[in-house]
Amino acid sequence: MQASRQKILIVEDDPGLQRQLRWCFESFEVLQAATRTEAINELRKHEPQVVLQDLGLPPDPAGVREGLATLAEIIALAPHTKVIVVTGNDDRENAVKAVAMGAYDFYQKPLDTEVLRLIVQRAFRMHALEEENRALLQRQSVSPLDGVIAVSAAMRRVCRIIEKIAPTQATTLLLGESGTGKELLARALHALSGRAQKPFVAINCAAIPETLLESELFGHEKGAFTGAIKQTPGKLETANGGTLFLDEIGDMPLALQAKLLRFLQERVVERVGGREAIPVDVRVVCATNQDVKAASAAGRFRQDLYYRISEVTVEIPPLRERDSDAVMIAKFILQDRARRHGRAVRGFSPDAIRAIQSYQWPGNIRELENKVNGGVIMAEGGLVTAADLNLDESAAAPAFLNLRTARQDAERKAIQQALALCSGNLSRAAEILGITRPTLYDLLEKNAIEISE
Repeated sequence: MQASRQKILIVEDDPGLQRQLRWCFESFEVLQAATRTEAINELRKHEPQVVLQDLGLPPDPAGVREGLATLAEIIALAPHTKVIVVTGNDDRENAVKAVAMGAYDFYQKPLDTEVLRLIVQRAFRMHALEEENRALLQRQSVSPLDGVIAVSAAMRRVCRIIEKIAPTQATTLLLGESGTGKELLARALHALSGRAQKPFVAINCAAIPETLLESELFGHEKGAFTGAIKQTPGKLETANGGTLFLDEIGDMPLALQAKLLRFLQERVVERVGGREAIPVDVRVVCATNQDVKAASAAGRFRQDLYYRISEVTVEIPPLRERDSDAVMIAKFILQDRARRHGRAVRGFSPDAIRAIQSYQWPGNIRELENKVNGGVIMAEGGLVTAADLNLDESAAAPAFLNLRTARQDAERKAIQQALALCSGNLSRAAEILGITRPTLYDLLEKNAIEISE
């Protein structure tokens, strides 16, 4: 970002400090305001990336009530803006309160222009990094794994595995809790394969009655059973040349497992009530939320079929183990649902962000989609709150014990996001973070962040 495009809004009612701060930041485009009304007007008009705001503003210059109200309004209107609050000497309590409300950082008077300049420069760098991250999120629709948002190291590993096995013919087993996105990954695998122009056919083995599942999968001849009024091809034939996705295969009846095993061995199907062997060229991808290995050992799932379907096994981590993915996915869903419902919702409030980060998401991405969809509908302003998401307000409590741990958490997430943007390129990540490569090595060790080879 060029300095000519960097805008800083200084909210300060002391004329002497205004002049001093304007001189301090003369390399940026400086905007100034002395009251909350003026600050909001400048914010709406110029959309500065960074705001430097005194907490003591008229009509309460000796207190912080007006300053905190101004901070809350700025965050509500421009959640991506980095707000640095300036407090009086020894006013640490209100500084921490401002950070908990969503301020990026704080600085205590008296002013040291060199230190303050460094804090502001860091805020601009962080804003630029987050802008690049949001641009990356917007490009997900044309990424190799279409629709898959993977910031965490765990999900990036899963995506690399999908990219490696997609060009092969390996029968793949996707393991993961309900709602983790197994079908989305199966579709991404199909899209990256040589079968991408052929059909992708999905069938949920748990959603179809046992008496109908065989007919759905293998098809039937006319008169094969009551109601079979015409010859009907099954899902295997429909997917010929493409990919068949068998979701919840752990619920498939044992008798049907034997017939599926025969197909995987011989690659021919026989419709129910028929004798003709029909050759079918299809890649099979299976998924389940059950422990199929344990089920096969217990006799609930054929062991020979388990070995057939698990030529490659991909374990998908639950959302609670995916670091900052929940917030990134929630923002993507919010944009989609706001557009779909015609709502002028721009983002999440700070308490909603904290609630999303601290909630365990037992229903994984499916539950997250439902919560965000409801939040977009219920939101009364431009931001979705924790209450709109119907999350416990206690879950929205700041996820840090003190300011030091809050900064450590923010530092760790910034490093992870930079690494995600650069696909693990340490030199590029260090450049984005505004640090040297040796410093980045030290931070990786300090934050126990592993780099996948």
